[in-house]
Amino acid sequence: MSNETAVVPEGVELTDGFNLLMDALEMNGITNIYGLLGIPVTEVGRMWQARGNKFYSFRNEQNAGYAASVAGYLTKKPGVCVTVSAPGFLNGLTALANATTNCFPMILISGSSEREIVDLQQGDYEEMDQLNIARPHCKASFRINRPEDIGVAVVRAVRTALSGRPGGVYLDIPARLFSTVMSAEEGKKSLWVPVDPAPAQLPAPSAVKRAADLIKNAKKPLILFGKGAAYAQCDADILSFVEETGIPFTPMSMAKGLISDTHPQCGAAARSMILQESDVVVLVGARLNWLLAHGKGKTWGAAPKKFVQIDIQASEIDSNVPIAAPLVGDIESCVNALRAELKGFKAPAEWLNAVSEKAAASRAKLAPKLSTATPVMNYHNSLGAIRDVLKNYPDITLVNEGANALDNARMVIDQYLPRKRVDTGTWGVMGIGMGSAVAAAAETGKPVVAVCGDSAFGFSGMEIETVARYDLPVTVIIMNNGGIYRGDEPSPDHQISCMLFNPNTRYDLLMESVGGTGVRVTTPEELSKALDASIKSGKPTLIEAIIDPAAGVESGRIGNLNIVSKVGTKK
Repeated sequence: MSNETAVVPEGVELTDGFNLLMDALEMNGITNIYGLLGIPVTEVGRMWQARGNKFYSFRNEQNAGYAASVAGYLTKKPGVCVTVSAPGFLNGLTALANATTNCFPMILISGSSEREIVDLQQGDYEEMDQLNIARPHCKASFRINRPEDIGVAVVRAVRTALSGRPGGVYLDIPARLFSTVMSAEEGKKSLWVPVDPAPAQLPAPSAVKRAADLIKNAKKPLILFGKGAAYAQCDADILSFVEETGIPFTPMSMAKGLISDTHPQCGAAARSMILQESDVVVLVGARLNWLLAHGKGKTWGAAPKKFVQIDIQASEIDSNVPIAAPLVGDIESCVNALRAELKGFKAPAEWLNAVSEKAAASRAKLAPKLSTATPVMNYHNSLGAIRDVLKNYPDITLVNEGANALDNARMVIDQYLPRKRVDTGTWGVMGIGMGSAVAAAAETGKPVVAVCGDSAFGFSGMEIETVARYDLPVTVIIMNNGGIYRGDEPSPDHQISCMLFNPNTRYDLLMESVGGTGVRVTTPEELSKALDASIKSGKPTLIEAIIDPAAGVESGRIGNLNIVSKVGTKK
């Protein structure tokens, strides 16, 4: 890897690729970078920190990428992840693809081998055609070959990541470029900030009227919020839309708290009823994918259903079922256009009353389970204890992953404020926990509580050292039932079951070994006390909550997708 120096008159101040990259990122409002350093990007981290910025260094690039993607979701600025080439790039690519799927703005920057060697497959250090490998998994993939192009590449990456439906962008930087020099004055001229990188996209007036007419004629309208509505950060407008129309609403998991789960129009506790009985459903930043049974089948009931769909991407409309009233545009513009057209409209009171009664009955049915003592904690009474503590700290970000730990926490733990819940998202990815927790703490500056299944925690568990190293106010709660889904599966004679973990694992001691506080609890009372203390301390803490091995069901709420062998069964 040799240095290349442009022909610059003697005595002219110089800059290089390292500095131009950092200048461009700073100019575009980036202050935090997440990554894992090594050849050829080591100096990126050192120089970034020397400028007074923060670089969060991880133990695995995938977790750094998850952190960057969550930073993008929380801030509406692209989260930036930096990795080494080839295997480091591939680790980061998983997170970049996840960001694109979830519509989180993120930029993955990876060093790469020199093109003339890669293209002839001559065997350079960590040789890989990263640019083309990345293309199918993100919105755009760019390579920078000259230092004077760093500015335009960063601008294009920022605009691409933020505009329309947000997503991931890959920037490929061959190693030699970092140390290539040019005139500092010319370099400065090559940098700029894009004007309005995520412009408003207004819906057509005729489309607004069509949607409003459909809603006005509905007998049982429903508003369904996805995480796109939370990302939009037009919270006051969305609350006004709900309260002005009197329409009941239900959130998808990361939209919980966009409007408080305790709001009188929230029908989340009556979800099955409202999905089945509603006649007009207004989708706001939500897609009719597998998470909503593709808009079909028994989930939606026998009653005819008409959909109003607000989405910035026209190709999303009609992806599974006919959309009677598409509203293509940004959420803020579409919601406010609907508010104006629906002025004076109120949904039928009897429908809202029916939803409220059903929701109240469901909550009443659940309540005893959350407070009933059991010989060993289960998901209900342990999560009930967590819920009772967290309601006193509504500004905490809850990170949640696992199968049963995810499904039950989503049902039990209320959210009160927007963008205070981060979970496994569209793909249901396990391992997002620790990266998301680091990003949430770094970007908000406030405490984070991560509730993880023991299986999910294993994907990123070593990042508790990252949490401890940066002394972040993160509390990790591991719901430990000793296995994948549950910990009581019988083992064959020759080997321990493939679904079981070592029952003697001490996650609390693991946290202590990296400099944090570890606590092991076996009762809801101990869990409540430990959680409250950890939040007040503001220190890295891991609480290992021992759960009944028999607690849990296979595949959580997607058991219908589980394939079971029928060979050898009797008919």
